[in-house]
Amino acid sequence: MTESDPLLRSPELMSARDTALLVVDVQEKVIALVPERQRIVWNVLRLLDGAKLFGLAAVGTEQYPKGLGKTLPELAERLGSLPDKLTFSCRGCAGLFEDLQRRGMFKVLVCGIETHVCVQQTVLDLLAAGVRVFVAVDAVGARHAIDHDTALRRMEASGAVLTTTEAAQFEWCEAAGTPEFKQLSQLIRETPPG
Repeated sequence: MTESDPLLRSPELMSARDTALLVVDVQEKVIALVPERQRIVWNVLRLLDGAKLFGLAAVGTEQYPKGLGKTLPELAERLGSLPDKLTFSCRGCAGLFEDLQRRGMFKVLVCGIETHVCVQQTVLDLLAAGVRVFVAVDAVGARHAIDHDTALRRMEASGAVLTTTEAAQFEWCEAAGTPEFKQLSQLIRETPPG
């Protein structure tokens, strides 16, 4: 390869141009039961802040808020209006995905709760629809470790790409030396909770 014939960017990587962030059901009553909830919420917040920094579309959902409570306020203020659903999969909020596809977003990074219910069913439905799906393993959780671990294995075996919050943010950034990279550097230096 020469400078006039550079390597192409891999389609296996996310970019700010083709990726959206989906926050699944991080609601008051359920997140209170999830171990490591502080770490999960902290990483979801960092993903939302990174999405804003790089201009990614960020959307979220709520599962039966009348019974499970509202999305945590610090997340809701970054997400804006949240559609509610009764289906465990976010396919019950089809308008979200139609809008993303119209905007050329065919990759989705998923985070939220619970890993083995709403996250997993959403991921499998998105894969079936031909969407390239990434799961931020440090920004998803479930009440029980066996459910969480099994769901991650199942989603990966089905074609989802497992990643982390920090790895996703560096993919969105693509290069050092930009004003966005300087802001990202501040985000990744934040101290995790607990």
